[in-house]
Amino acid sequence: MLARKSVRQRFTPSSQVHSLMCDFSDMTNICIQIGLKNDASTLKRLSILSYRRLSSFRVPTYYKLCAISKAAGILASRKKSIRRGYSTKFPHLGVPLLVSCYGFTISGSSLRIPIGNKQFETIPLNGHTIQILGSQPSLRVCSFTLTQDSLSLCISKEIPELKEVADAVGVDRNLNNLTVGNQEQVTYYDMSKTTEIARTTRSIMKSLRRNDIRIRRRITGKYGERRKHRVQQLLHKVSKQIVESALKNKQRIVFEDIREIRRLYRKGNWQSKRYRSRMNSWPFHEIKRQIEYKAAWLGVSTVTLTKAETRGTSSRCPRCGERLQESIELKRKLWCQKCREMFDRDLVAAVNIARRGRLRFERSKGVGVEAMVQEPSSIAPVILKVDPTKLIRSSTK
Repeated sequence: MLARKSVRQRFTPSSQVHSLMCDFSDMTNICIQIGLKNDASTLKRLSILSYRRLSSFRVPTYYKLCAISKAAGILASRKKSIRRGYSTKFPHLGVPLLVSCYGFTISGSSLRIPIGNKQFETIPLNGHTIQILGSQPSLRVCSFTLTQDSLSLCISKEIPELKEVADAVGVDRNLNNLTVGNQEQVTYYDMSKTTEIARTTRSIMKSLRRNDIRIRRRITGKYGERRKHRVQQLLHKVSKQIVESALKNKQRIVFEDIREIRRLYRKGNWQSKRYRSRMNSWPFHEIKRQIEYKAAWLGVSTVTLTKAETRGTSSRCPRCGERLQESIELKRKLWCQKCREMFDRDLVAAVNIARRGRLRFERSKGVGVEAMVQEPSSIAPVILKVDPTKLIRSSTK
């Protein structure tokens, strides 16, 4: 299995590199216009239509190919959004950028890229990047990306996937917590710090009273970047613990599909602006992205269940399968009338997600029926009886 990730460091382009980045953005925008005019989004057709138009740019040839590939990706993403019913804007690459998977070399502690006319630019690499590249001999640098303030190197390596997987763990994502576990053990990660950071940033932005909109945008952009980096740092710590625990215990990581949850917090849904702001700042996709790429880098497999497979995960008893009743006095607590026991809502969801992910894997192997109490049906989903689950609380503060 081929795993990929990127290594990023700060970078300030020289005048020649900045000019090359501007040419790359212009070539990409020309290819986008040609693709929109001819309704072309595939790489082959877009290359045939736009390659001659790029002959006026005095840049190395492989930068033209990468610009066409970049434009094809943007057009394909736009067509996919339209097919799903999302409103899209006119695609345009508005920032200087340079992406290439050809012609570059890494020698020692520097990156060497061609800039045309048999000239090369040498970019020094920092200590962190050198340490990552030299950590394993099987690492291969696939491409580089230059922006106005950063350099990113895409690296890859072959990872042997875990063959003997003992169990699966479910991940239940909530606004203020992250619950991970199965019928054996559940770990509760406190994520309220991310909500507090977002609330503080919104409060600071509302207090700005600058008359110049340009200054206000620059200041809000600075606070937005600060909030992004602080939240990502907290998520990195949690995602690293989850993946390392799954690797140690030889477990798969199972997610539920909640991509459409943003539709619940749109303008016009009879919700306050403050409530929508709080819910739309919920980084549920970012934590999933970090867990997935870290798991792939270590050979841990991940599974995303469909909406049909995860229906009722927060309202079914993890022991008997009966529908749980909400507690009026205790928030996020559910009562099982048959088992005569109170359950935590997040614990129930994590255990049920893990079980359904394990059942999917067993069915794919053709042995799922052996672990079932009865045949699956749309009325009464199959729920196996489990022992009491051990709950562990973890804080990210």
